[in-house]
Amino acid sequence: MSQPYTPPSANAGAPMANNMTLAIIATVVSISFCCGIPHGLISLLCATQVAKKAQAGDTEGAMKSAKQAKIFAWISIIVSVVGLVLAFVFGVIGGILSAISK
Repeated sequence: MSQPYTPPSANAGAPMANNMTLAIIATVVSISFCCGIPHGLISLLCATQVAKKAQAGDTEGAMKSAKQAKIFAWISIIVSVVGLVLAFVFGVIGGILSAISK
């Protein structure tokens, strides 16, 4: 007649980290530094899926989306910073070469 008691899991009800802030920063950085190429949007899309999957009860899928959002955000930030540094270096080299050729 009675069913055995199963306590709720440790993370039940606790909000899952969706890395939305990092995804927004990555999107802004990628649009600003990489001439409008919005490769940070991939992390933003993954971050928006976390809450939907968690509400649907798919905690494994939500954790996977959160991890993907974090990975894509860092990739986007790194690619943007490398692009900015390369543009700066080539700009300086171009300026030096044009000053020498005069």
